[in-house]
Amino acid sequence: MDVNVAAAAACAIAGLGVGLTASVAFRWSEREQARGRYGGTNRSQALGPAQEPPLPPGVDTVLSVLRSCAIVLGEGDDVVKASSAAYAMGLVRGGAVAVDQLLSLARATRRDGEIRQVELELPRPGAARAVEPLAVSVRVAPLGSRLVLVLVEDQTERRRVEAVRRDFVANVSHELKTPVGALSLLSEAVADASDDPEAVQRFAGRMQIEATRLASLVQEIIDLSRVQDDRLMVDPEPVAVDELIAEAIDRCRQQAAAKQILIAAGGIAGLYLHGNRGQLAAALGNLVENAVNYSPPRTRVAIATRRISSAAALGEADGELIEISVTDQGIGISEKDRERVFERFYRVDPARSRQTGGTGLGLSIVKHVAASHGGTVSVWSVEGQGSTFTLRLPAGQAPVDPPPAGQSTPFLSETTPQLAPEA
Repeated sequence: MDVNVAAAAACAIAGLGVGLTASVAFRWSEREQARGRYGGTNRSQALGPAQEPPLPPGVDTVLSVLRSCAIVLGEGDDVVKASSAAYAMGLVRGGAVAVDQLLSLARATRRDGEIRQVELELPRPGAARAVEPLAVSVRVAPLGSRLVLVLVEDQTERRRVEAVRRDFVANVSHELKTPVGALSLLSEAVADASDDPEAVQRFAGRMQIEATRLASLVQEIIDLSRVQDDRLMVDPEPVAVDELIAEAIDRCRQQAAAKQILIAAGGIAGLYLHGNRGQLAAALGNLVENAVNYSPPRTRVAIATRRISSAAALGEADGELIEISVTDQGIGISEKDRERVFERFYRVDPARSRQTGGTGLGLSIVKHVAASHGGTVSVWSVEGQGSTFTLRLPAGQAPVDPPPAGQSTPFLSETTPQLAPEA
């Protein structure tokens, strides 16, 4: 019995030794395989995602509320954490940083621990090379001893606004300098010709023209400054479309009569808008005035109104829009100019604009008035045939006792041209 017990004990000890040996060998084999598999990477990558270095407490919460794109990089440039905006901008793809400049900045910060901030231009994700790149501000800082934080903020819109502001100031300075300089020269001419009544009268007439042009420019700059933020009207009032059209026609009656241009109005009567009456009158007046100024003598300008569905026109929730179209038989607008006619100070024909007293701000005011009233403005044009500018604005309710809805009014002349196709 003692012999059997001793034999059993010996067998148990031998089995335990074999098990320990197998366990050590298995662990050693796993370690060697891991070394071979991750021979070209660092230890944090070999550990795998489950053992990546954790973020410091609270960092994850802070990154989730930042407006900037946030990327946290590990020791081997692996992405530990990235915001959805970083993926949307194309900064991170397939779990890795896709922009070489960001990687270079992160590596430099990891080496010396210094915070870096630079301005970069990055290509837009999925866009052609000809497309304007993204302007971004990049800030790179160490996060603890092993991580690097990269913050990227899109500055494209801010830079665009700054460029528009600089161009606006430069253009205003140029436009103001022209009539002011002319007034200065004319005043000197009047002083030199004090003994010539005819010359004084001629120069005084020119001074009146330049003064009127200067006053018009200043007024349009003021009007533009009031509507350029495109904010929706806070307290709109009912505005009769018929009154706006009558005011626009009266505003251009003298210029139209001088060129024998017939201004004809027609369409649906009794329509109303909700908005600022002064701004709406200025917008429609600018469209009619442009049509008269850019039309040759003995032609016609047509103004038409109708009610349409916003779902059909804008693809939005069903509602009603008032459409006001102004059609001329003028010089027309080329395709390349059509995309820019609503820019500030842009003129299709600069020489003709100065001859007619145009400031280059009228259509820009129209665009901003339409936007602030929740509507749009568009243009259809063929060179040598004419143009149609179309305002689409949300329909309003008449205050009291409106004219019968749907009543049509004939054009002022049977020979008034048909409206061009919709823009």
